[in-house]
Amino acid sequence: MTDALQTPERLIKLDEVMRRVGLGKSMIYRLISDERFPAPYKISPFASRWSEREVVAWIADVKDGFEGKKRSV
Repeated sequence: MTDALQTPERLIKLDEVMRRVGLGKSMIYRLISDERFPAPYKISPFASRWSEREVVAWIADVKDGFEGKKRSV
């Protein structure tokens, strides 16, 4: 089994998303409206959370696609 299947899904708050991606709230929501960033899950009428896996995958895609360069490990 892969780690993704063993690790439980973690939902994270906007503050943590902003810290991880290095973008502000307005830019994150602009990217969401342009369908270029994962949308949050509405877990209650007053709370939204992001999938940690989706955010990590977005970061990896951005790093891999930066100026068309792929990093070799």
